[in-house]
Amino acid sequence: MNDQLSVQLYTVREALDADMAGTLRRLADIGFTQVEPYGIADRPALVQGLAEAGLAAPTAHAHLVGEATPELFRLARELGVATLIDPFTPVARWQTREDVAALAAELNAAAQVAADHGLRVGYHNHEHELESVIDGVTALEVFAEHLDDAVVLEVDTYWVAAGGQDPVALLHRLGDRVTALHIKDGPATKDPVDQVAVGAGSMPVLEILRAAPDALRVIELDDSRGDRFAAVSDSHVWLTAHAGAV
Repeated sequence: MNDQLSVQLYTVREALDADMAGTLRRLADIGFTQVEPYGIADRPALVQGLAEAGLAAPTAHAHLVGEATPELFRLARELGVATLIDPFTPVARWQTREDVAALAAELNAAAQVAADHGLRVGYHNHEHELESVIDGVTALEVFAEHLDDAVVLEVDTYWVAAGGQDPVALLHRLGDRVTALHIKDGPATKDPVDQVAVGAGSMPVLEILRAAPDALRVIELDDSRGDRFAAVSDSHVWLTAHAGAV
């Protein structure tokens, strides 16, 4: 199970900024062998920090649409990243089929440059890509139709639900395009502080995992009313304990 579990470092951003090395060691002590960095261009010390903590970073977040550079791809390779994922594009770009197709074309172009550096690229959704429905199809699925085969999706299952869609059904429709999941729990509201440890909320987590059994499982809390580090630890315990049910 551990080789399928990761954690998005944004979850523990305050601790990471205060003490990167100590925070990475703390995650390793919980039992993680992998993490998902963000803002890698601003954190060159991650290279040494990950190595010292014995952590890998198979995925990382970085803005690619309109911002991809050879320097960014070189840094990703130095971190050992295999898939660089764009974490956000504005709501306005998801309202028409033409705009969504144009956005996909930009990510396809970034993928071609990334391939020269031995990387692939992906996209991570929020709720607005699911709230926008074009001719009866969610904008995220329209987007997927226009992506090159080399471009993958990291589906944030919590934001899918917050966007009014069934994450399990969506994962079945997207199929092998999905190579990573953000696993979160809570009542699927748009307020991040409602998020809780995996297993402590109402998300259909096991059904989600069964719908994409080979995908990397990335624990994340955008925020929470409780201690996020404790929630990460509790999430790791719960997912590990339920590994046999998937």
